[in-house]
Amino acid sequence: MRPCQLRRKCFVPACASRPRPGAFPGDYERGCRRPRDPRNGRPDPSGRLGAAAPEPSGGRMRSRNRLAVLGGIVLAAAVVTGVATALVRDGSTAEDAGALYLDAGQPVESRVADLLGRMTLADKIGQMTQAERVKVAGDPHLVTEWRLGSVLSGGGSVPDPNTPQAWVDMINSLQRAALATPLRIPLLYGIDAVHGNGNVHGSTVFPHNVGLGAGRDPRLVEQVYQATAREMLATGIRWDFAPCVCVSRDERWGRAFESFGEDPALAGRLGGAAVDGLQKNGVIATVKHYAGDGDTEYGTGDSDYAIDQGVTVTSRADFDRVDLAPYVSAVTEHGVRSVMPSYSSVDWTEDGTGNPVKMHADRELITGKLKGDLGFDGFVITDWEGIHQLPSTDPDGTPEPTPSQVRAGVGAGIDMFMEPHTAPRFQEVLEAEVDAGRIGTDRIDDAVRRILAVKFRLGLFENPYATLGDVRGTEHRALARTAAARSQVLLKNSGDVLPLAADAKIYVAGRNADDIGNQAGGWTIDWQGRNGDIIPGATILDGIREVAPGATVTYSADASAPVGGSDVGVVVVGETPYAEGFGDVGSATWTRGTEEQKEPKSLTLRPADRAVVSKVCGAVAECVVLIVSGRPQVISDQLGEIDALVASWLPGSEGGGVADVLFGRRPFTGRLPMSWPDSVKQVPVNVGDRGYEPLFPYGWGLRTMASPDARDAAQEKAAGGRAPDGWQQRFAEAQLAEESGDTAKATTLWTRLAN
Repeated sequence: MRPCQLRRKCFVPACASRPRPGAFPGDYERGCRRPRDPRNGRPDPSGRLGAAAPEPSGGRMRSRNRLAVLGGIVLAAAVVTGVATALVRDGSTAEDAGALYLDAGQPVESRVADLLGRMTLADKIGQMTQAERVKVAGDPHLVTEWRLGSVLSGGGSVPDPNTPQAWVDMINSLQRAALATPLRIPLLYGIDAVHGNGNVHGSTVFPHNVGLGAGRDPRLVEQVYQATAREMLATGIRWDFAPCVCVSRDERWGRAFESFGEDPALAGRLGGAAVDGLQKNGVIATVKHYAGDGDTEYGTGDSDYAIDQGVTVTSRADFDRVDLAPYVSAVTEHGVRSVMPSYSSVDWTEDGTGNPVKMHADRELITGKLKGDLGFDGFVITDWEGIHQLPSTDPDGTPEPTPSQVRAGVGAGIDMFMEPHTAPRFQEVLEAEVDAGRIGTDRIDDAVRRILAVKFRLGLFENPYATLGDVRGTEHRALARTAAARSQVLLKNSGDVLPLAADAKIYVAGRNADDIGNQAGGWTIDWQGRNGDIIPGATILDGIREVAPGATVTYSADASAPVGGSDVGVVVVGETPYAEGFGDVGSATWTRGTEEQKEPKSLTLRPADRAVVSKVCGAVAECVVLIVSGRPQVISDQLGEIDALVASWLPGSEGGGVADVLFGRRPFTGRLPMSWPDSVKQVPVNVGDRGYEPLFPYGWGLRTMASPDARDAAQEKAAGGRAPDGWQQRFAEAQLAEESGDTAKATTLWTRLAN
């Protein structure tokens, strides 16, 4: 999603600008038009349900174990003789106080049916609407007026100050407004916590998914997302727009780092673990971007991007095998509760290319495949203004979203609409389309039923408010450090240069050695990330000094300091932060970023980085190069200068994990989750391609501190240049066999390569 500041001007209608059919008396400020009954168009005098219970005293409530009283208003989640106490307020009728949907002891299906039967069209449309915090945080009454079902923070959209307490206070104020609606339906707050709760300053920042893919440990992934869930809950956030279970098939894509890898089985296995880590700990997971966003063709990108939001040209069989597979497991095995469609399009080869369909309008894949064939019973949420990209049949100049865009999205099966700055416009259009009979009420009810079921299952009605908790605790920092160490992939290690001696004289150089923003990557504090000292934590240089206090360390980012006298050089180079769109190789640069971020994106090191590598590696006896990046960087022409080469990916806030493997506190165990190309012309390169000959194949990763096995022997032979032509394909096949559980086949293939 884009941050709240982009693309559209803010749109805040006056409260009296239009009626809200079906709303109840007292719902709006004075001067607003009186609501009407959607069934007959007449003013609705009922007002049978009043405002919700205010938040507990102090603005926070401890889940399941705290009873708060404020001004005679009671909010309880206690269970009395098997029936949870309902939300009660002064002035409620006996009917209201005993409403079935407020009884936590009732089955979810019964609660949903009861609540749905009480809702007006305005209530239902409100549940289908998600607005950005910048539109409502300053005036929470708008949440009440628009009856919003959800609010989100786009990348970089944060309260001021950006502290955990400020997040809790903001979200609770919005929740109070939601509970002031007639039916007291709590809202869901969503955010992109794609590698820890990275929008919140002070949170633990974990390695991005590409690094977790290198670790290949579902249990570790589940632990990382469990920690993410706990730090989200500590700031009041119950919904994560993660994990990305995309299968990255082109290294030029700016979201490659959000993918667990190029193999659908790996993406599905680790993506499922991420879903479990979130949802077993009280946070709704969202698998995205359904489907094929990592498999689009270069040059087809939308919104002036090179590949992002482009077109996946494929057969249905290949689509199911590559792009859809991770979603199947997420839905059928892990019970994910939310799915986000992709901005991209799919163009089936069976009927001839040239007629792509945007995923946000693809009824076949959303309603037919996802909800029908897979039995998905959660809800579908658009991406940021996702339906605004759909073709419109309305007259030129019609404000977005246009009626035809809304019809297409709702008709495709989308349930909730992320309309950051245009929520009132969306609601107005949807209401008109329903009134005109162009959108059926059964489709509206299906969408709302799905949303409500998720809220009930989450326990949101019983525990709507947030309580401040701990972020970046000792346990989570240790976990992030472990994940960073496990993500490191040793690509080359001539002469067993690694691990380094703890008392060595070390010359450290490179712009990414002491830049925590660069090692954290995109979706950290800002949408596109930011280089520099932006979050608490340890840089790789900090980690080296901590892990090897007996070493003599000289640091020079540009290698301008004298190199002489050092035993070994450690050069840390690579990319600066980016995210979707602007991270594509060949796309326009991110003009709002730092000067370093404005550099053109490439699959090769920047000239200054190359110069530092050559200078240091030419002046020391042993040279180690670490590439901090969200995707492979072509370095074949400098490989001869380098003794040890490490793919460090984007390790996050705990650079000590990188130092741990450099000095042998932990072994190198990581394996490539995506093929490492030999040249730019070779891109895209993926396991299974015809003529598959990357520099390092899928699954490659040298080990340290381990007893050699058949895999190690095969790698040693290949590293020495003694492997037969085409060895990369056989090596990758062995890796895939091992990951599928066929260890006998894997061992046989590696043994043949080794011999």
